[in-house]
Amino acid sequence: MMGPVQVLVVGFDRPAFSGEILAEFIRLRQAGIVRLVDLLLVSRAGDGAVETLAVPAGADAGLGGLAAAFLGRPEGEDEDGVDTAGDSVWSLADAVPPGSVAAVALIEHLWAGPLTAAIQKAGGVPLEETWLAPDDRAVLEALMNQRTEEELR
Repeated sequence: MMGPVQVLVVGFDRPAFSGEILAEFIRLRQAGIVRLVDLLLVSRAGDGAVETLAVPAGADAGLGGLAAAFLGRPEGEDEDGVDTAGDSVWSLADAVPPGSVAAVALIEHLWAGPLTAAIQKAGGVPLEETWLAPDDRAVLEALMNQRTEEELR
């Protein structure tokens, strides 16, 4: 069974992918933390049209194919052509601002697989899976630091 899979969309001003992010994914995979399921490079024109960018030189030619097939489904239709109208459908176009480029990563959180299994075994169901925005993390960190200082008094 797969662990939870996150869709991470990282925006860039221009399509200049140096390989630093991919190297970090490799390190995290070797540590057993995450697995990069696939990585898709896209651009969104000023008129809103989303295009897939060419795979960088030296990368696997199939890079992005799985993500494109999964995320590029027409709204209201799943991968088998089954009507899913009424279900919540996430849109890549909504995540990438017009006039920008993005790397779209499907990331399996290997560390969370056993936790997810334990939650299911106990009859639990995750009700929300939200990542804190950078500003919110800064507030939380300040609150944690304040608490630590108070405990030291």
